[in-house]
Amino acid sequence: MPRTKKASKPSSSSKVAKKKTKKKKITRRKVIPRLPKKKKIDDSWADKNRYSPQLLRGMKDILPAEQPARDYLLKKLIDLANAYGFEKIITPVLEESKLFKKSTGLDTDVVEKQMYQFTDLGGKKIVLRPEFTPSVVRAYIEHGMFNLPQPLKFFYWGPAFRYERPQSGRYRQFYQFGLEVLGSNQPLIDAEIILFSQTFFNDLNLPINIQINSLGCAHCRSNYREELLNYLQSHKKSLCPDCQKRLEKNPLRILDCKNLLCQEIVSRAPQLINFLCKDCEKHFTKVLECLDEANVVYQLNPYLVRGLDYYTRTVFEIWPVIDEKEKKEKTNLSALGGGGRYDTLIESLGGRETPAAGLSYGLERILQEMEVKNVRIYQSRGPQVFFAQIGESAARHALRIFNELQSQGIKVAESFGKTSLKAQMKVADDMGVKLTLILGHQEVKDKTIIIRNMKTGNQEHVDVNKLAKEIKKRLK
Repeated sequence: MPRTKKASKPSSSSKVAKKKTKKKKITRRKVIPRLPKKKKIDDSWADKNRYSPQLLRGMKDILPAEQPARDYLLKKLIDLANAYGFEKIITPVLEESKLFKKSTGLDTDVVEKQMYQFTDLGGKKIVLRPEFTPSVVRAYIEHGMFNLPQPLKFFYWGPAFRYERPQSGRYRQFYQFGLEVLGSNQPLIDAEIILFSQTFFNDLNLPINIQINSLGCAHCRSNYREELLNYLQSHKKSLCPDCQKRLEKNPLRILDCKNLLCQEIVSRAPQLINFLCKDCEKHFTKVLECLDEANVVYQLNPYLVRGLDYYTRTVFEIWPVIDEKEKKEKTNLSALGGGGRYDTLIESLGGRETPAAGLSYGLERILQEMEVKNVRIYQSRGPQVFFAQIGESAARHALRIFNELQSQGIKVAESFGKTSLKAQMKVADDMGVKLTLILGHQEVKDKTIIIRNMKTGNQEHVDVNKLAKEIKKRLK
């Protein structure tokens, strides 16, 4: 018979394993459905394309709070120009680049360093005007104004542009006011525009120092240039790098350098006034005689030149009068304005031989000086009537009534953007008006309006058709 194997007894270790497995509870995990992963939003594109607008360097926003002083200044200038017989002329902001290169001078800082130049879509080289005189002269020639009775007297104001280092009172877009007299070589004209300056600044209560010199004619400057060149050559190493270049191209430009060491060297240089020909000397003497007769206070400055090549004979600059404290605080002083005669400019630009003279002021510099000297600004009287409206029906009628009052010469203020009567009355209070008109739903129905005396608080209803007459009677 075949032998059968006996079942072997389980070992102790396996028994323990079995016991352990028996004790172990099997728990089923709850299956939680997985949500799809959220995709990360790439906002780097948005960051890269986010735009925060900023003012360009050297530019300036002229905010509403600054307008009263500017308007006050311009009104004084325009009123005085009209009184002196000047007429307004407006020239474009854009001009051909060649106009300024040919007139202002290739070696001047304005042309070499400061002009905003570009080529337009037609391939023409264009500039944003850095000054006004060449533009006025271009207009004079182009429109044949030499055929009109001479002299012609123009005034202008507006923005000009120069790319230079921005500093206090000097921006890359700045505003100028100026006068031009074309068609007269009389010394009286030179004296007139200088007298205009003294009259204007006296009226503004702003103390000034008028500096004056004569550059003579081309013949005078030729003789002087040789003498000046000999003197400056001996100080060449002490001159600033810019003046060392000017020494080769146009040594007269060195007289206008603001570098302190160069100014020290210039103070001992030969004086141009000693090289004037008889005609130029006679002209300058007559200018001074006219100024003396008109009681103009001026100072002779034998080293005064203007930074533009077209000037001849009389030149002058207007400087603020400053005390010792201001001298220490201000390192870069600037003239408020200046000008002179330019007898050869019109001919050099293709016109007839026409003598001319002019001046220009930097409005930002004058405004800055007005602030420093606490010049009081006298504003015209504002509205004495305020118009308040409440509700939709009143709002619909308010604009018509407001316009009717304005057309009858009554200055009326309003705050139509506010709907609350309380808010509107606060505006009226802050303005210091004498009367407030109140129009509500009931007043529209009754064809009346409330007139409130802001001083006494008394108010009454009046017929809206008799409103203008009632207001004029109460404002007397």
